Amino acid sequence: MRLAKAGMAFVLSLMAGTSASAQDAEGFQAYLREVAVRARAQGVQQSTIDAVLPTLTYNPRVVELDRQQPGSSNTTTVSRFAPYRMRHVDAARINRGRTAYAAQRPRLASIERQTGVPEEIMVAIWGHETNYGSYTGDFDLPRSLATLAYEGRRRALFEPEFIATLKMIDRGVPRDRLKGSWAGAFGYPQFLPSIYLRLARDGDGDGVPNIWSNPADTLASIANYFVDAGWRPGQPWGFAVSVPAGFERSILTPRSLSPRCPRVFERHSQWRSLAEWRTLGVVPNDGRQLDPTIQATLIEPDGPGETAYLLTGNYRVILDYNCSNYYALSVGLLADAVAR
Repeated sequence: MRLAKAGMAFVLSLMAGTSASAQDAEGFQAYLREVAVRARAQGVQQSTIDAVLPTLTYNPRVVELDRQQPGSSNTTTVSRFAPYRMRHVDAARINRGRTAYAAQRPRLASIERQTGVPEEIMVAIWGHETNYGSYTGDFDLPRSLATLAYEGRRRALFEPEFIATLKMIDRGVPRDRLKGSWAGAFGYPQFLPSIYLRLARDGDGDGVPNIWSNPADTLASIANYFVDAGWRPGQPWGFAVSVPAGFERSILTPRSLSPRCPRVFERHSQWRSLAEWRTLGVVPNDGRQLDPTIQATLIEPDGPGETAYLLTGNYRVILDYNCSNYYALSVGLLADAVAR
């Protein structure tokens, strides 16, 4: 009897799974019909809609991956930065970065003159995002983005990106080139479709912004992203500092909460000029001399007694690319190491 009940339970679970899959497939197709109307209203050509939407099916794997993201849970645990740094600013990535830096140096220098974005920052983004193009993702972008938009938890993000992907096809981007991460980022710099449409640039003069295989276009596009985000030429992103023993941190607690990425920015101190930081005994480890009027915040990613950093407004530009302190710190540190 127990075996019979267990067998029946197994059959019922299979039937439930099949039913859920069928409901997802049916609901997904109904959603595509709805989004086609909105895409047309935004200027997407009917020929593109007819060519792409009938080929799409629901992809449960990308929904699973999305729900595994840190923001999907209530955890507040913060891991240490040191292990993250060892994985992302390792000798292999630094050496590959120096090779890419040397190979692209004339082009990098030209882009820096035009934009003010440092050569090494462009290279570090390329290295951090895809290890200089060695992996860019193999998920079908229209299928992934349509699935994530249909799922609904973050439709406000993913539906515009799906429609932007259709607009890329309208612009002549081949359908088979639209491969990337499960969340819709693609190419050497891992742009989202809307970012590609707005900020991708032609770096070699052939008239096509190819960020899938062309380093010139990739670096020009990264620099343009940073210009758009407010990069200030002539300022560092930040630097390691010594914090004196007995330093009173409570007086520098931020007074307001950032509406954007609050958990990231709450780890930063209040802003102070570099002159004020020096008065407080917080000085660069390498003895560098900078404009004392530059404003900076303090972060101690692994707590008091470990390496601390002063961060300028340009650090927040890196955060615009990916709002994670560990990401932005690693990009800055990789850039410094590549340029040495």
